[in-house]
Amino acid sequence: MKLAFTYALFALIATLANISIQDVVVTLYSGSFQIPISIIIGTGVGLFIKYVLDKRYIFHFQAVNAMHDTRTFMLYLLMGILTTSVFWGFEFGFDWWFHSKELRYLGGVIGLAIGYFAKYHLDKHFVFRKEIWS
Repeated sequence: MKLAFTYALFALIATLANISIQDVVVTLYSGSFQIPISIIIGTGVGLFIKYVLDKRYIFHFQAVNAMHDTRTFMLYLLMGILTTSVFWGFEFGFDWWFHSKELRYLGGVIGLAIGYFAKYHLDKHFVFRKEIWS
């Protein structure tokens, strides 16, 4: 139960960082690709924060060296690409359907929640498995 709470807390932290960065980008940039750029930058920030928290506190993973950490991050990123499609589908879908910043962010939060649930299982089985790095 503690693990589930901690993972949910980290997902919340990464989600808040993601959505906050998106809002900052939208405030600072008003060009034609404002929404996609804000979502991409927010996703990158959220992904990096979540990686750092997950590897240390959820999976208790310690890289042997920088190359090891880079390979692990690349696997984490690959799993993130799969789950990000869910997140982006919800956020872009809500934006297209409702034409509202608040509802677009709500779609992003829903997509992130679904994606993080799936990502935990993908990371547990494919990224942070002890057998991969032993």
